Amino acid sequence: MTTADVQRLAERLGLDVVGVTAAVAYTGTERHIRERKARGLFGLLKFTTARPEVSCHPELLLDGATSVISAAFCYSAPEEARLDGHGTLPRYARVDGYGALRERLEALGQALGASYRVLVDANQHVDREAAARSGVGFYGKNTMLITRRHGSWVVLGTLVTSAGLEPTPPLAPGCGSCTSCIDACPTGALDEPGTLDATRCLSYWTQVPEPFPEPYRAGLGTSVYGCDICQDVCPWNRGVERRRAGDEPLPAHVDLVAWLEAGDERLDDALRRLYVPKNDPRWLQRNALIVLGNAGARDPRAEAVLQEYADGDDELLAEHARWALEQSREVASCR
Repeated sequence: MTTADVQRLAERLGLDVVGVTAAVAYTGTERHIRERKARGLFGLLKFTTARPEVSCHPELLLDGATSVISAAFCYSAPEEARLDGHGTLPRYARVDGYGALRERLEALGQALGASYRVLVDANQHVDREAAARSGVGFYGKNTMLITRRHGSWVVLGTLVTSAGLEPTPPLAPGCGSCTSCIDACPTGALDEPGTLDATRCLSYWTQVPEPFPEPYRAGLGTSVYGCDICQDVCPWNRGVERRRAGDEPLPAHVDLVAWLEAGDERLDDALRRLYVPKNDPRWLQRNALIVLGNAGARDPRAEAVLQEYADGDDELLAEHARWALEQSREVASCR
């Protein structure tokens, strides 16, 4: 198959953008990871930054690796109105984009007539670098990979193969003088354009097993998990909407009181697509307490559930609940 054949087949399979690059070491990316790790910018994050000697070397991921096929799958869908007392889920978590992407890349690999390996949401490979090298998108100042048609509302995956394919050219940077993402970030996590300080990122703090820093709690707003702020304000993301037949999305918003009243097993089942440290729902409950406080809850049930957590035996959740009670009353008094 030629690169053009691969792209035509990828389109028929439902992949939104596909590019090809050579299976060679990402030496610049490996250096950047090591430098930023030394600066402490990753905090407790592991993922592809844990072992750059592996994740930046696609040539080592498959015997005879020659080419890297990079693919993007758009997960954006029309926004829904948020009800009072509800928290917001990030768009990527509402549909299983990674599952769909994995299935399509597997079908593409089977058609290649060569050995291959599919990597989707995998620690062993820096998908974003392959996507940038192959012209699937370009790096934004918010560090996201931005495609020209679907913005950054995409999940990325990779197929490493022994097939010799012609590389597709990278794109020129497309942010220009725009600083919308930097200006909108409430915690200054993007103050160094193109570099994310994870220890100041709201999305990071919704996912790590630590107390949520008090100075950042109000900035979380209604986001009960993750954060889309830097994507919401990006000009490349305007007007991107896509919903596919067969999608069974999670709701865009969750009832915070119901979430906090839910048993651990029910909560874990309902949010199976989210990354939760050690599958412990208390980290999701921590987030929900903060957002309920930010909402200035008008529902008497909200104050009751916050008080219940504040009086509970789990000191981490109790401290967040006490903060939320105080925050909720402050917000309500300003209305």
